[in-house]
Amino acid sequence: MADDYTGAVTVGGPPDVRDLGGGLRLAKVAVGPYDNNCYFLKCADTGDVLLIDAAHSPDVLLGVLDEDRLKRIVTTHQHPDHWAALPEMVAATGAPGAAHPQDAEPLPVTVTEPLNDGDVVQVGSHRLSVIHLVGHTPGSVALLYSDGDRPHLFTGDSLFPGGVGNTFGSKENFEQLFHDVVAKLFDKLPDETWFYPGHGNDSTLGAERPSLDEWHERGW
Repeated sequence: MADDYTGAVTVGGPPDVRDLGGGLRLAKVAVGPYDNNCYFLKCADTGDVLLIDAAHSPDVLLGVLDEDRLKRIVTTHQHPDHWAALPEMVAATGAPGAAHPQDAEPLPVTVTEPLNDGDVVQVGSHRLSVIHLVGHTPGSVALLYSDGDRPHLFTGDSLFPGGVGNTFGSKENFEQLFHDVVAKLFDKLPDETWFYPGHGNDSTLGAERPSLDEWHERGW
């Protein structure tokens, strides 16, 4: 793992890169008017690349991809700020689109690879587990890579440093999302799990765990 990785990226700035262990390399880049994070995962063995959220600025994303082979694009959820560049990226690379069936219909491309809870997403010789998290949207997903030096978790807009994702004033949706985040993430993964959200800086589950009761009490 690169010692100088911080995960603090800015729109128009360079990607931040790190070795996730086991031969999987990450490049994190910020794009667009909403400061979305896009994540490229590259397998050292095969050169194959996975993109998590083709959020905006296809020219920037294609520049980061360079000559590498984009094999798949996962969209973490249906909100347009996470897929504005999806049609251009699919057209330019031929990579199939993957998303949860409950969030697939609003996407601007046909989802050819449905992702359900417990499914596996392959990038070269590496496997990431799909975790379905309900509340921010019906079909939000996180991806977990467990074969490196620590677990690495890509959470979309379901978990951020400081709280769970926006549930737009719905108490029912908040309770569902909080339950899923606690039961499927905090209760199952160790404190050293590093997570990468859809916007802003990264964090670890250990850094956020002491605040869970506070999050639940405030209701957002």
